[in-house]
Amino acid sequence: MSYAYLFKYIIIGDTGVGKSCLLLQFTDKRFQPVHDLTIGVEFGARMINIDNKPIKLQIWDTAGQESFRSITRSYYRGAAGALLVYDITRRETFNHLASWLEDARQHANSNMTIMLIGNKSDLAHRRAVSAEEGEQFAKENGLVFMEASAKTAQNVEEAFINTAGKIYKKIEDGVLDISNESYGIKLGYGGQSGPSAGSGSATQGAPCCG
Repeated sequence: MSYAYLFKYIIIGDTGVGKSCLLLQFTDKRFQPVHDLTIGVEFGARMINIDNKPIKLQIWDTAGQESFRSITRSYYRGAAGALLVYDITRRETFNHLASWLEDARQHANSNMTIMLIGNKSDLAHRRAVSAEEGEQFAKENGLVFMEASAKTAQNVEEAFINTAGKIYKKIEDGVLDISNESYGIKLGYGGQSGPSAGSGSATQGAPCCG
């Protein structure tokens, strides 16, 4: 199916914060309560529309464990956008954001758009991190922030689509050189209008799960 642009995303954050669940909810519109730990990297894709242009999102979901950090780092290169995820019910996942951000800034291109996601907003009664703290961290670090729930799908669409909107604006403003592959953007083939967002997802199984 033709698209105007392809944007490469990476999802990063501690293990167990719901990265794989966010991806599954976005690409397949379903929630899997029990999810095997991601080994290495998993992949999903979906078409969306921005400004009436079909855009394909290619999303790499990375493992959060420290032992996989070197694999994760290799995926920063050539990513146009990143979702940095923490779990609002686990304070330590929020405390580790600075370390993840440092990694991203070190290994990704400087124009990568980063969205901070406080996941599991459906568990607000067990909240350990306030929305204000998330907002403050995002503000201090130049990120876009929202809380979301992979379980109820609250703000999941918005997280992926808002990030795409910001990347698209950078292209329009000439900030991103789309001929440079390290920016994580590919020009499509003619980009005739494809089906509207959400129809048909091409999710593939994990290439390296044992």
